Amino acid sequence: MSRFYLTTAIDYVNSRPHLGTAYEKITADAIARYKRLSGHDTLFVMGNDEHSQNVFRRAREQGMDPLEYCDVMEREFRSVWDQLDVSYDDFIRTTQPRHKQAVQELVRRIAAAGDVYEGFYEGWYCVGCEAFKQDKDLVDGKCPLHGPVEWIKEKNHFFRLSAYRDKLLQHFAAHPEFLEPAVRRNEILRLLEAGLEDISISRAGQAWGIPLPDDPNSVVYVWFDALINYAAAVGFGTEQALFDRWWPADLHVIGKDITRFHTVIWPAMLMSGGVALPRQVFGHGFMTVDGQRMSKTLGNVVDPVDAAKRFGVDPLRLYLIKEITFGGDGDFSWQRFHERYNVDLANNLGNLVSRIAAMAEKYRGGRLMPAGPPGRLAQVGAAAIEEYLRSMDRFALEGGVAAAFRIIDGANEYIAETEPWALARDERNADRLSQVLFDVAEAVRLAAILLVPMMPTSCMEILRRMGSPTSLERVRLDAANWRNEGERVLQKGDALWPRVESASTATPDRPLSGDASANRRSAGGRGEVGRAPKNQNGSSRSKTLADQTKDTTVVPATAAAAAPPVPAVPAVPTPSTDERITIDDFMKVDLRVAKVIAAEKVPNSRKLMKLHIDVGSGHRTLVAGIAEAYEPEQLIGRTIGVVYNLKPAKLMGIESDGMILAASPEGGKPTLVSFDGDVPPGSRIR
Repeated sequence: MSRFYLTTAIDYVNSRPHLGTAYEKITADAIARYKRLSGHDTLFVMGNDEHSQNVFRRAREQGMDPLEYCDVMEREFRSVWDQLDVSYDDFIRTTQPRHKQAVQELVRRIAAAGDVYEGFYEGWYCVGCEAFKQDKDLVDGKCPLHGPVEWIKEKNHFFRLSAYRDKLLQHFAAHPEFLEPAVRRNEILRLLEAGLEDISISRAGQAWGIPLPDDPNSVVYVWFDALINYAAAVGFGTEQALFDRWWPADLHVIGKDITRFHTVIWPAMLMSGGVALPRQVFGHGFMTVDGQRMSKTLGNVVDPVDAAKRFGVDPLRLYLIKEITFGGDGDFSWQRFHERYNVDLANNLGNLVSRIAAMAEKYRGGRLMPAGPPGRLAQVGAAAIEEYLRSMDRFALEGGVAAAFRIIDGANEYIAETEPWALARDERNADRLSQVLFDVAEAVRLAAILLVPMMPTSCMEILRRMGSPTSLERVRLDAANWRNEGERVLQKGDALWPRVESASTATPDRPLSGDASANRRSAGGRGEVGRAPKNQNGSSRSKTLADQTKDTTVVPATAAAAAPPVPAVPAVPTPSTDERITIDDFMKVDLRVAKVIAAEKVPNSRKLMKLHIDVGSGHRTLVAGIAEAYEPEQLIGRTIGVVYNLKPAKLMGIESDGMILAASPEGGKPTLVSFDGDVPPGSRIR
């Protein structure tokens, strides 16, 4: 079994984690869980960066000793990561003895290589960044992130970074995969081609930090100190056998703003010290909130625990991974989070799990066995698994989710196509019905395995309901092969994710979903080495439902005012009786192909049906007068035609964004316009 060593950036502890920080940890956790799912012996390390001067100042503001303050913040950070179900195996702190030993050992090696010398440094220093700034880095004389900078001149020790420019270029040429995505690699290559300057690696006159081995009056510069944590966590300078087992690191997951430190300074330090370089660095993008940078000044900083309380931990994890291209920038929106919760989980996956469990119980007493060869859903599953593996192996996490949801969508389409309720009416279709139900349950099982890295707790519950109970530690990717054998005993249960019609009542302290992970807490603290057991099953489930609100339009009664005399107007020509439209008129109507994701009858209406549809560029809700002609189960998965550019209107208090195409004979029931072949949603009807 091969091993995989994964790290994230360690975090300053001068404030609580925000959603952007949590995004890095959740995506890295999905990678770690995927590697475990694939059978790799995986070590996932996170931690805190505690030697920052900002941390020192924050502790003093709190009237605390710096180390005491860091102890408190460690508990706070770990609590956040545990509540978000982040499965780190080790948590390193830069104040730990193992880290101090590793830092001093690497500094000694770099000095022995002749790459450390003394000199004076003067320049602009940003306390917020904990970094010196060149004039080109400043905007109007200020740091673009933290504002005012200060001019500092002091005696420092310097690292001969400039001596490693050519070696770094050679490494990038030999290992282009060293930095992903490509846009980050290109940025660093331009920087290297422009040349490198030596950097200061010490600060004088400070006590908060790790002393230089040969100069106890100076401490190691915080960035030089912090980078070494990745090696310290696996025994560099302290446990050689552990270091030999786990080093080099397979992947550093970091933010795009610190790629220079991790792909220029860090590898140069390792080259100088005679230590192997990490295999890959991945620089993810930034997160905004409603299109704006998260800022205390703007008051839009999102607490990840508050976000998880809105609909549950797993819905938050899925939203962040599915909606943001890993490596690119992303935006968080409460409204979008609410929409995706309803569409992806309540209406789609959650509804599918409930439907197949209910049909299995109704038609086969909950016990399913294959009665023949599998249908086309098996091919859908096989193709999706191949795409999943390709995506996840290159860390295209959103592509992995999309592949899993292709199985889910395929299962819904298969139900609409085979109509189990119709098969059940004729005993001659008994074997066909048994196979259809088994195929759908098998598809749900496969999708749940693929989504384990993103939604671990919920997916284990889905596997239990599909008759495949196991522990998270034992589930493996090789189980995601189509199995047309054996008996499955399906279990019904409460809705995993009850639909929420209005987000207005979803306050941070009031979870609205029945997500199995909504109120999950860690079963215990983790040690510094080795993964502590976690409670994967049996989590409590919140049953709080959203308040149902009705949107009623009130038209005030007004008294008729006396109208003034209307002046005479010239007669107008009698309009033509030819009601045909021109091609220009027709081209104003945008007709598109759509796929029905979910359907339900509108309460208190005999004719209206509410549909949730995929139009290629996103999802919409529309209301159609087809409830007398179709049952909701007959619509899910169908490919239909819609008027795409119709202005929204409200029917029975529901905003309908579009209109379906249907044929309706005089006095008869409507028949939906359908399509031959596999036409993707969003295709124009011409």
